[in-house]
Amino acid sequence: MVLGMYGDRFGGYGNEAPVKVGERYRVKIESLGKGGDGIAKIKGFVIFVPNTQVGDEVEIVINSVKRKFAFAQVI
Repeated sequence: MVLGMYGDRFGGYGNEAPVKVGERYRVKIESLGKGGDGIAKIKGFVIFVPNTQVGDEVEIVINSVKRKFAFAQVI
C-alpha cells in the first residue's frame, strides 16, 4: 500500500501512524475540533490536544494513538 501525506485512500495510516505513545513533539495548534480540543498535525496526522487555542505553540506527549488520529497532552 502506498501512503501519502495524509495516509491511505481510506483515511488511515495502516499499521504505521507517524507518532507513538510516549513520544514528545513541539507543535502549533492549527484549529479547534468540535469538542473544543486544539488540533495539531504531524506529517498530516491529526493530534487532538485539550486546553489549547489556535496559534498556541506547545510541547506535547502522545497519550493514545488511533488509526486516523491521536490524543496528546501539553507538558
